[in-house]
Amino acid sequence: MLPDADDLPELLLDLAVPHEDINELVLLRNTVTGDPGVLRLLAECVEELVRDIGEIGRTPEIDERIAAAPAVLERYFPVYVFLAAVPHTRAYHRERGIPAGVSRRTLADLGRNIATGRRRHGTTGLLNPSWLARHFRGELYQLGRLQFERTVLGQRTAPALAAAGLRAAPGDPCLAVHIPGFHGPLTPAACDRSVALACEFFALHFPEEPHRAAVCHSWLLDPQLKRYLPARSNIVRFQDRFRTAREDTEPADREPVRFVFGDPDLPFAELPRRTSVERAIGDHLRAGGHWYLGHGWFPLRAE
Repeated sequence: MLPDADDLPELLLDLAVPHEDINELVLLRNTVTGDPGVLRLLAECVEELVRDIGEIGRTPEIDERIAAAPAVLERYFPVYVFLAAVPHTRAYHRERGIPAGVSRRTLADLGRNIATGRRRHGTTGLLNPSWLARHFRGELYQLGRLQFERTVLGQRTAPALAAAGLRAAPGDPCLAVHIPGFHGPLTPAACDRSVALACEFFALHFPEEPHRAAVCHSWLLDPQLKRYLPARSNIVRFQDRFRTAREDTEPADREPVRFVFGDPDLPFAELPRRTSVERAIGDHLRAGGHWYLGHGWFPLRAE
């Protein structure tokens, strides 16, 4: 189920796992393979993860199973689950004709999320295994600067698209846009390229799903950012791609703190002011303001 100790480092490097984690993951492999109970738990987690692979909207219930792993493996057991699932994911990608490069860059989000965990807490491991389930189940793909997830329109988003003249109803296929970290600036040119790649990619590999629109649910779409950032900033120009689907009234102050500063629990008074985005997020919060998730969309094909 897992590569042997000699082959495991190459797989870890393919998945962009940070170099400082590789030796420990290779060493702890024996703890997994040498314990029948742990191996059985690993097999159960992988089976649940890849069941009905490719089907959208099914969230694998693996968090509780993962939590049952021995304490010595607590930080790394989710990583072994995804490592063991790689052959299933690659087989699905081959079945769909997904290029090897797209497959590799998509699954490399495993390493990115390990690095994110270390940045946030100073320790290794995966903070949110359920997020990576999308990648390993064939639902989400890295295409240039952006990630695109196969999903469906919700009850609150679909009416906004229909009101704008798009043929849209709840449950219709759409693509959710995600903005990965550790991937350079969010330039308009890079985003244009990603959107073009997505239109071509999904039409070729998932022709049965007519993706007429892309949606995004992110603090990056909070229109208040335009008060603080110049009109030519990458974030403002990213916002300008989208039409508003709906507005939230529930504050989400910890979202920008988490993504910009790495730790959602940082006190607002102590947030650094090194960049224009850091100053915008922190100054707004220190002045008593709130940040909200923005909900936007744009059409992908002419009706």
